[in-house]
This record gives sequence, structure tokens and C-alpha cells, in this order.
Amino acid sequence: MEVVPTKTHIALLASPGMGHLIPVLELGQRFAVHHRFLVTIFVVTTNASTAKSQLPLYSSYRDLLNIVFLPPVDVSDLVTDSMAIVSQLVLIMRHAMPILRTEITELKPCPSALMVDLFGTEAFKIAEEFGMLKYMFDTGNAWFLALSLYYPHQDETNKHGHVYLHKPLNIPGCAPLEYEDTVDLYFQPEDRALQDDFAKMGLDMARADGILVNSWEYLEPKTLKALRDPNLLGRLSSVPVHPVGPLIRPAKPVKDPVSRSAALDWLDLQPAGSVLYVSFGSGGTLTADQLTELAWGLELSQQRFVWVVRPPIEGSAFGSFFRQDKRTEDGTPDYLPDGFVSRTREVGLVVEMWAPQTEVLAHQSVGGFLSHCGWNSTLESIINGVPMICWPLYAEQGMNTAVLTDHLGMATRAREVGPGGVVGREVIEKAIRRVMDEDEEHGRLARAKVLDLKHSAEVALAKGGSSHGSLERVAKECKTGRTDLRERARGA
Repeated sequence: MEVVPTKTHIALLASPGMGHLIPVLELGQRFAVHHRFLVTIFVVTTNASTAKSQLPLYSSYRDLLNIVFLPPVDVSDLVTDSMAIVSQLVLIMRHAMPILRTEITELKPCPSALMVDLFGTEAFKIAEEFGMLKYMFDTGNAWFLALSLYYPHQDETNKHGHVYLHKPLNIPGCAPLEYEDTVDLYFQPEDRALQDDFAKMGLDMARADGILVNSWEYLEPKTLKALRDPNLLGRLSSVPVHPVGPLIRPAKPVKDPVSRSAALDWLDLQPAGSVLYVSFGSGGTLTADQLTELAWGLELSQQRFVWVVRPPIEGSAFGSFFRQDKRTEDGTPDYLPDGFVSRTREVGLVVEMWAPQTEVLAHQSVGGFLSHCGWNSTLESIINGVPMICWPLYAEQGMNTAVLTDHLGMATRAREVGPGGVVGREVIEKAIRRVMDEDEEHGRLARAKVLDLKHSAEVALAKGGSSHGSLERVAKECKTGRTDLRERARGA
């Protein structure tokens, strides 16, 4: 593609998955809108990737960004059933590097900077080859960033105590990481490939000219201070950290009655703040037993709800017998309790597979969110002032849960796990009532806290705010090709 050489041109690289693509698109859009940059976004795809098929949902980006889908990367002959998702993503990104290099060669003028997400740090070699500044964009929170930077240098005694004795992991200057909230990395200590891949990513980050993180100063002050302190995490990496969040896709009004979701129509009929939205993200699934307990928990709570439900995972004892098109007479999917839809018809709505989450959370009828706590979902909840019930499933979602419940107090979680790792219906009912019942003190406090965080996010993004200022500093570096603003960024 021939780019008119009158504006600063930067390139961004997104690894597979909407959880990475959406914040990368939002970051690119901010550079395009607020700084009038030319922005090229490279999207790594696989044969199973849904990013390209879902992009029409984000068509508003197309007028502002040059979005390039790299040819699909097929590593199926190298992936094993036991390979961790982190290692799979690293492998995919590694095989995408020659394609990326060819695409960058064809860009005129050459971008002044390359920004990659956590799994794209091997592209730093390409940035150095073309004389580009190199940035890592952490699409998660600062606490996970701190763990990533600390991991290659961690004290072995500290690690051993965490993995085998289930003691808290001490990250210099940060809140300790409890074992129940830890990442998959520490559950699989014998997986050398996973350990090596994660350590390499942490070391690669320290070679960046800057690290952007999808958080803001008010949300994680202690962690951000530790990242900058030369006596704490700053001694492991001198790279400036720029909190630029929250970066999420804004809700857009859907006026066309044909394309408007049934969930939004149903929400229009409900009282303000009365509905619990239940969704586990695009990749989250539960077992058949857990789906049953969740259904009963929702019914017993007697609270209004919208539930985005997916069939149980195949690992369930009965998973292979379920079919999405099989239902009982009242329309209940056959993997939910008989008659569930009929019994809850007056207070609930079951939506299979997908709902417009951004628009649902922005709806005035929604007063709570039961979520897997992916960071995108978390930020969407905060920016809309919706308290949460945390149900982490994998990756760093346990850390996100700890941030929301223990650090910030805007969420609750069901801690009691019964036989077979299943959370019981009574526990679920109690957690729902804690957040949704107006007479519950915890719910009142959580609502007040999330509204405070919502306001702080708006201030951070506004002109003169901390995240706005961070992005301006990075933009100035990209314009000049210089990073001599480091000391000021470190002291911000």
C-alpha cells in the first residue's frame, strides 16, 4: 500500500483473538483521531480465527485505519493437545514474522514505530531492522504486566513456595498474588515450553522503547508506582510505562428494528438497574453440571437476568450428546434444566451463543454483570458503572478477579467450590443477591465504588487526564522518532 508521506505513520500488530484485536483497534483509532496519524494495523489470523468474520461489527474503524489481515498461519502439525494456549499463540506469532516483514517492506513511507501486544514481541527484531521505535501494548492490567516483567527474574524460593506450598507470590512493590488467583503458568510447573515462552516475553518487553498498558493511574496506583521505582520493578526494566486506558469499543445506538438484538428490546421493558447480565465471553464454556447449578442459582435468586448461554464443553460427561438445535417444548436448550425458560419467562431471557455485550452493559436496565472477568469485559463494566460477580475461568482472569474484589471492592465472587469443582446453586444465589438486592450493603458499596471508578476513567481519558497525557507523550516520540522523554514519563 502506498501511504501519502505527510503524516506520522505507525504500525500495530494484533495477535489472534478479539480480546487482543479490539483494544489494538481502539489504540490505533486514538492515534488516528487525536493525533492525525496514519495507522496500519496488522492482524495475525489462523484457520480458526474469527477476527476477520467479526470485523464488520467494527466497521467504523475502516475509514480511519488501514487494516491488513495477514495470510492465515497454520501450525496444526506443530501443536499438540497438551500445549498451553500461551505456547500456541507464541508459535503462531513466530511463524507470522516472515509475512509481517514482507508487508512492512511494502509500506511507504516506513512506519516510525511498531506497537505489538504481549505475544508479538518477537517482531521487535523487525522494528530494529527498519529503524522503527518499538512498543509493547499490554491489553490487560498493570498487575499482570508487573508479573510478566518479574517472572524471568523471580526468586526461586518465592516461586517454589507459590507453586508447591500455595503461598502468596510476592511481586516487588505490588499486592501479593494469592494462589487461588494465580495464572495457568504456576499450575503447570513441569511445562518447560510454557515457562520458557513466558520468560522470553518478559525479557523481550525490557527491550522496548515504551510499554503501553490498558489501565490508568487511579485504578492501579500502587502497581504503576512499583513499575517505575528503580528500587522495585524498575530495577528489572527501565522501560517507561504509559497507562493509556481504558480503551474499549464504545456502545453505539442500534435504531434499526431488524438488526437490533432481542436482548436490547427485552431490556427496554425492564426497570432501571434491575437486570443481571450473565456472559462468559467468546471463549468461555462451563460443564453440564455447572450449567445446571448456574441455572438453578439464577432461578432461586428471583432476580431479572439476561443469560448468554453456550452448550457445555465436550469434556463434560454428557457434552457429546448435546446439540444446539435440540430444545424442550418451551424452547429451553436441552442442556439446561427442564422447563427453565417457562419458569423464568417473566424475569429472564436466555440468549444462545452471542449478544451485543457493549450495548447491553450500557443499557440503563442492567445493574450487575456475572462475568469470566476478561479484561475487556471488566473495562466495559467499569466504564458503564456496572458492579460485577466474578467467575474466572482461565489465563489471568483470576488476577483480574482479585483486582476487582480485593483491591477495588467493586465486585464479589463465589469462593465456595463443591464436589467436582462445581459451584453450587445456593452459593450462586447468594452471590447474585449480594450484588443485585437493594437491601444488601455489599451491593450498595460495590455500586458506589464502580461509579467512582467510572468517573476516574472519564477523567483519565479527557484532555489533561493521565491517560490522555501518556498517549500524547508516546505520540510525540513517534513523531520525532525519539524517546528522550523517558525520564519525564518515568516520573509521571
